[in-house]
Amino acid sequence: MKPERCFLRPNYEISQVITGLWQVADLEKDGSNLDLEAAAENLVEYASEGFDTFDMADHYGSSELISGRAREILQQQHPHSDGTPKARFHTKWCPKPDDMTPKVVRDAIDERLDRLGVESVDLLQFHWWTYQHPGYLDAIEGLMMAHESGRIANIGLTNFNADHLWVLLGQKIPIVSNQVVVSMLDQRALEEMTDVAMKHDVKLLAYGVLAGGFLSERWLNKPEPSDSELNDWSKMKYKRFIDETGGWENLQSVLRALKSVSLRYGVSVANVATRWVLDQPAVSAVIIGARLTESQHRQDNLAIFSFVLDEEDRSAIAESMVGTSRLRGDCGDEYREPPFLTASGDLSHHLDSLPSVYEPIAVPGKSDRTQVFSGTKWEKICGHSRAVRIGNRILVSGTTATHGRDEIVCRGDARGQAVYILDKIKAGVTSLGGSLSDIVRTRVYLQNAQDCEAVSLVHGRYFGEVCPANATFEISQLIGDYLVEIEAEAIIEE
Repeated sequence: MKPERCFLRPNYEISQVITGLWQVADLEKDGSNLDLEAAAENLVEYASEGFDTFDMADHYGSSELISGRAREILQQQHPHSDGTPKARFHTKWCPKPDDMTPKVVRDAIDERLDRLGVESVDLLQFHWWTYQHPGYLDAIEGLMMAHESGRIANIGLTNFNADHLWVLLGQKIPIVSNQVVVSMLDQRALEEMTDVAMKHDVKLLAYGVLAGGFLSERWLNKPEPSDSELNDWSKMKYKRFIDETGGWENLQSVLRALKSVSLRYGVSVANVATRWVLDQPAVSAVIIGARLTESQHRQDNLAIFSFVLDEEDRSAIAESMVGTSRLRGDCGDEYREPPFLTASGDLSHHLDSLPSVYEPIAVPGKSDRTQVFSGTKWEKICGHSRAVRIGNRILVSGTTATHGRDEIVCRGDARGQAVYILDKIKAGVTSLGGSLSDIVRTRVYLQNAQDCEAVSLVHGRYFGEVCPANATFEISQLIGDYLVEIEAEAIIEE
């Protein structure tokens, strides 16, 4: 038996169990690298048993170098008829938000190609740390150019939420996949994300399916571990997910249900948890981590394909999850909004390390007034700022989905324009010392009343916990080819 296969697009086939290499960074956190040859031989062993798709990133230690060496070995031993190896190597680019010039993007791609030893990356997955910085549109445009020239075979995303996946699709970017957390404890991707993905044929690649190993026999009927007992970053991260979604006893309830199902089929708890994720309609493959040169779970992972969950199984699993609380936000928000649920806990200070999107400028002759500009042509033509702060008030001008000087984002799509606009409003407010939670009033202007529901749903996702005063209008004509314009006011409490 070998893992089953799936297609991310026609003629691009992968294993439904992808071998994740994020733990290379954990194994190398003391500053020493894994033995390159030994680790590469491990990957060759995985590939020979059908686990021939590998997932890594620019910051997963030496994972790209290990994969590059494994690719060389596979190319010699088991090549396709064209001489390429029978394996897929997916990596990620996770830049710090800044100006994404063509050179910045080109250099990043060159580094991936060099470390992997290839002329074209099989799948380059893009991550962006903060949506209020619009540089992600420039970065993805650079990736699109590399795709057209053949240096990237496929473009994917990682940890993008549904609204921003929608924006990129509205920009006509051929996104083939989005890598997001999906597990019995984190089902955010099974909501709006699934709807968007299935509508546009974007495949979800699920990671975190075993919640850092907590969804396994090892933790059934065991006491809750202390922080000092958690010895790797993955467990630190997912223990915080457990705390957020219902606590240790809730996890035990889920594990008991999984154990009952596993006994019916003679498989492991981990197999059942993984099968449940693979059965979700938008999920094409799961990513299961490997601790290279240490533990191997290939034989156990093969059992994922030896059984099928029936209605009785699904009902028992659903009943066990009744006490599970929903994680806040949408996919990937744990990396962008406090409190961060990553390995070190609340990483809200991480936001402080990100550059301000706009530079505050003092207004001449007005000691209590500062303003910011986004650089659109309308600010120059009309003589207005993007936002101005007067004392503890921030007033944001009517904002449209204008990127750079005059590019219209998501032309013809009100939802996508609303997402971009609210990101820009957030950027203006935060650049002047406020936050989204300080906004007390918004006004929304629509070209067509029929777009009210789509735009209102976006507004609700941004302001659902803030609930500012709001008025929404249909007007006869917005200036330019825009469907939406929004203005806002914030008051910063002393």
